[in-house]
Amino acid sequence: MQMCADNTYTPRIDRAYLMSTTSQDRPSARHPQSLSGLWPFLKPYRLQVGLAALFLVLAAAATLLFPVALRHLIDGGLVPADKSGQAMALRGHFGQLFAVAVGLGVFSAARFYVVSWLGERVTTDLRNAVYSHVLRQSPQFFETTQTGEVLSRLTTDTTLVQTVVGSSLSMGLRNAVMGLGALGMLVWSHPGVMLQVLAVVFLVVMPAMWYGRRVRKLSRASQDRVADSSALAAEVLNAIPLVQSYTAEQREAQRFAMSTEEAFDTATRRSRARAVLVAFIIIANAALVLWGLYQGTQAVLAGELTAGELGQAAFYVVIFAGAVAVLGEVYGDLLRAAGASERLMELLATRSPVQSPAHPVAAPWPERGSDVCFENITFSYPSRPGQTALAGFSLSARPGQTVALVGPSGAGKSTVFGLLLRFYDAQAGRIVLDGVPIDDMDLESLRKRIGIVPQDPVIFSANAMENIRYGKPDASDDEVRAAAVAAFADEFISTLPEGYATFLGERGVRLSGGQRQRIAIARAMLKNPPLLLLDEATSALDAQSEHMVQAALASAMRGRTTLVIAHRLSTVQQADQIVVLDHGKWVEQGTHAELVAAGGVYAGLAALQFQA
Repeated sequence: MQMCADNTYTPRIDRAYLMSTTSQDRPSARHPQSLSGLWPFLKPYRLQVGLAALFLVLAAAATLLFPVALRHLIDGGLVPADKSGQAMALRGHFGQLFAVAVGLGVFSAARFYVVSWLGERVTTDLRNAVYSHVLRQSPQFFETTQTGEVLSRLTTDTTLVQTVVGSSLSMGLRNAVMGLGALGMLVWSHPGVMLQVLAVVFLVVMPAMWYGRRVRKLSRASQDRVADSSALAAEVLNAIPLVQSYTAEQREAQRFAMSTEEAFDTATRRSRARAVLVAFIIIANAALVLWGLYQGTQAVLAGELTAGELGQAAFYVVIFAGAVAVLGEVYGDLLRAAGASERLMELLATRSPVQSPAHPVAAPWPERGSDVCFENITFSYPSRPGQTALAGFSLSARPGQTVALVGPSGAGKSTVFGLLLRFYDAQAGRIVLDGVPIDDMDLESLRKRIGIVPQDPVIFSANAMENIRYGKPDASDDEVRAAAVAAFADEFISTLPEGYATFLGERGVRLSGGQRQRIAIARAMLKNPPLLLLDEATSALDAQSEHMVQAALASAMRGRTTLVIAHRLSTVQQADQIVVLDHGKWVEQGTHAELVAAGGVYAGLAALQFQA
């Protein structure tokens, strides 16, 4: 076994400390905020929030002025007087009412526009933040979180937040201001009556708040069931060929139907609970209005109020009762949005265990390929802590060397690649790249040094040019074509209907397996990294294509370090070193001839394959 050269550089961050400071230790992960968690997204738009508040107050004030103008109309414009004087008075009072209506319309429209803009802007920022955050999570996150659930949070949950920020919250604040204003006017004009009204309000609000907790829990549960359905649909739709090949369409449709029925049942319970809450609030507020009107008529009969004052008081009672009723409706919306906000804040609070260090160390860019060193690596996947994927694994690859990793499935070959890319961090040992432990390198800088051609190539829903350019976003068209030529992809791309501008379909469904592989090889070659990782890069190619791509890869590997995972030993006979793994442990290392002569595990594998 070759050991890595001594390196005087030592990591500054203790591994045990890194492993202990996971997202579960962070208070925000245990105590997610509800709607208050949206404040960081509202904060950059304080001016718009201030304008919305101003227009909201002005619209509420215009509404509260309407009963005053109505009282003046009744008491001042309808009193017995000469006809001409009465007509002039009526015109003036109706003019006041119209002015109040104009103010109400203008201020309400301005409030609606600003608040709607805020809702759209905050929702867009929130979606971008969640998506960007998810992209930076390690594969550990996706071992426990389904893609469909993330998509549900990006769509359903953010839509609920948009409804609240862009509508419900504004309506709630507006009605709160109007309700408090109407209450204040009634208390000022009829304090005795309003003490009774306040007592009734207390009896309405407290039960509604208590019952609202049940609505909130059911809202959260309903959204979780919708996310489950989305996750199931996303998983099945991404495996349509397999589903159809096993004639499982009906079975999968039934699974989805069961999931949606469960979501429907939960939503029904939520709707039933919310309906009870709405009915209680409406009935209680009707009693409140009638009680206020009854008290007002008694005061008029006793000579304590004029007809205009009664009309004003009745209007304020209606405004107050309507505000309370709307607040009850808005409260239900807020409860649903609070559940959605909690889910989004939980997602944003999730911290990837793999992070760039606070003070990364810059490694020199190698000219002849990277120097790679694994030192006594021990690693278990977070989802399988009791099963060791690598145990005491060491490996050294010098600049320009080609090192092949062979062994049975599950031996740990792909794990080596995952650790080198820092998708995970090992529990023990370290990996040194170009003289610097990768834990102390910036993640982006580390991954820019590495190009990978996976066994199952990823093709995006774009044209051929953009799929290859993914390896180097600023590459020119000529550079892209040169990479395609080197990977023997230009031959078939040029025959496509629109050449390099041809749309390749979702996940490259318009291409054969070998063509997808050559696109992936061209993408890695365009990136031109000092370290190349090949994970069975020719596994999907026919004999003729494999011969061409092997020649292209031989050219691409020249001048750079290459690690190759291979099941077919014929593809790695010319490697500088072949490392044999079995059950996560280093077993043998040497050239093809040396390992065959040793008569060990590799010799047995070679005998089976070459005899076949």
